[in-house]
Amino acid sequence: MTVSPEASAPNLELLQRTSAAMRESLGSVVRGQDEIIGQLVCALISGGHVLLEGVPGVAKTLLARSLAMVSGLTFKRVQFTSDLLPADITGTRIFLPREGVFKFVPGPVFTDVLLADEINRTPPKTQAALLEAMEERRVTIEGEEHTLSDAFFVVATQNPVEYEGTYPLPEAETDRFMMKLVLGYPHQDAELTMLKQHDSGFNPRTLSAETLPPLLTLETLMALQQAVRAVRIEEGVLKYLHELAIATRQSPAVLLGASPRAAVSLMNAAKGQAFLDNRDFVLPDDIKHMALPVLRHRLLLRPEAEMEGVTAEAIIEDIIATTEVPR
Repeated sequence: MTVSPEASAPNLELLQRTSAAMRESLGSVVRGQDEIIGQLVCALISGGHVLLEGVPGVAKTLLARSLAMVSGLTFKRVQFTSDLLPADITGTRIFLPREGVFKFVPGPVFTDVLLADEINRTPPKTQAALLEAMEERRVTIEGEEHTLSDAFFVVATQNPVEYEGTYPLPEAETDRFMMKLVLGYPHQDAELTMLKQHDSGFNPRTLSAETLPPLLTLETLMALQQAVRAVRIEEGVLKYLHELAIATRQSPAVLLGASPRAAVSLMNAAKGQAFLDNRDFVLPDDIKHMALPVLRHRLLLRPEAEMEGVTAEAIIEDIIATTEVPR
């Protein structure tokens, strides 16, 4: 399925076909992760950032790079390490002796899609360099504000099993990610298809615009995000979403529940899911579908609950099961 980028503002039908084409194109490169791909595209068109968690080798980096390619956006990658400094991300000012002036040298944050690889391997001071960028799409350096791309989109990765030398993300950081997506192993048929694909010559390191052509322009992405914002959510459905957020704060197993920002993120993600399903209104099922990726990383459990094996996912699923759905 191919969709040509449009220079002018596309109509709604073309936007929906474009988003479907993006998912199809990504699925041809990253096999067996269709749900994750759909949620990643949903975050992009909803204007949110994504935290990807998975063991090494499940295509986290490939997925982020492929998304940038099919969306026609600029892409930069930062490998987060223990010696990384904030200026290595945001940029710095250097003195030019010949001109006798300071010049600002932009860091990798000045891009459309930023891959923050293994974000939990750098200290909190460096992690915090992304706070302003993720929330306000700007960075302040020595009192001077620098505006980022309107499409600025962070995909951060972390390894769930190797904790030596890592720094857990602070709550203020995790709350700025619209979704946390957990990549598992692909199912057997998909993995076998992937092996055959590699055997026939596919090489993810040599992906190009020829093998993964861009389907968007920056203008088209802005139109997509505007179309998502225009999706309607009725008052009864909005109250249902609000009740879910409040329930996470009242759970006896939870020390810190979903913030108001989390509720806004859930609303925007539900709108994105409705748009991907070719609807201009949100259903309770959209909220249910997005509750787990939007809320799972925002719940801070009480130590005694963690010792008993309680998980954030189980709490969210229980809240969904026990909260009355509007009719």
